[in-house]
Amino acid sequence: MDIIKSIEHEQMKNKIPTLKVGDTVKVHVRVKEGNRERIQVFEGIIIKIQGGGVNQTFTVRRISYGVGVEKTFLIHSPAVEKVEVVRVGKARRAKLFYLRDRVGKSAKTKEQVGARIETLETIIKEEAVEEVAEPVAETVENVEPAVEAAPEEAPAVETAEVVKEEVVDTVSEEAVEEVKPEE
Repeated sequence: MDIIKSIEHEQMKNKIPTLKVGDTVKVHVRVKEGNRERIQVFEGIIIKIQGGGVNQTFTVRRISYGVGVEKTFLIHSPAVEKVEVVRVGKARRAKLFYLRDRVGKSAKTKEQVGARIETLETIIKEEAVEEVAEPVAETVENVEPAVEAAPEEAPAVETAEVVKEEVVDTVSEEAVEEVKPEE
């Protein structure tokens, strides 16, 4: 189970937009046509949000030329470029399926009075960044003379990359030495 969770965690986006049922949103989706790729905008009301983790989806409904159109998007899909909140809606239910039977102004949700339209995002992978930073800090302590010899203007990112390369080379040499005696 830990292997599955780690694979799913890699597929998740770092930040996801904070969405609520009843909000009017613009979903920017990458569409591939032949060898070209473009971004298409789908604007409508979120009628349901379901699932969790990598499989979390939201369904957006709009009326196009008198016909109701619904599309379901994966939040963590690489095809979804971004989601903009246009209007904050007031909904008292988790799923707004009753909007399917309505036409015109009654097919909209009331706007929440005094609500600010902000693109709030939930950070998901912040913990993973901290875990990676700790082992690199331990290896930097071992290589302090090399860091002191470098000029002060050099950014810390470059020194961290150098340390990573040294650690990887060391591990690969040990792995090769272990394999040779076994054969």
